[in-house]
Amino acid sequence: MDVKKNTLQVGSIFMKKLTDPEEMAELARLYDIYGELLKDGHREMFADYVLENYSLSEISDERGVTRQAVYDIINRSRAKLREYETKLELLDKLDKIDDELNALEKECETSRAKELIEQIRAELP
Repeated sequence: MDVKKNTLQVGSIFMKKLTDPEEMAELARLYDIYGELLKDGHREMFADYVLENYSLSEISDERGVTRQAVYDIINRSRAKLREYETKLELLDKLDKIDDELNALEKECETSRAKELIEQIRAELP
């Protein structure tokens, strides 16, 4: 009985975190960078949940799998994306580049320099 309570509590904590707008934004950014590294089905379910705001039930009905399977896949995908970021730090590097571009933009006086900065920013993921 305690095992079920703990599982439900863990599930509730997970769900609360995923409804947090800041975490959803972070997960969306991680997905943009590392999403292609996820398995196809996992990537699609994660995108449906995080980017499209589908419920676990909607995804499970659409895919013909259990709600628990969807939950597990989303949870594993979330952990995998964070693991990639921990190892590669691409999101952190992109944030630093953006900060440097913002500082440079403030220092620039010419419109050509601003155009180049905007061009570089547009090429970033």
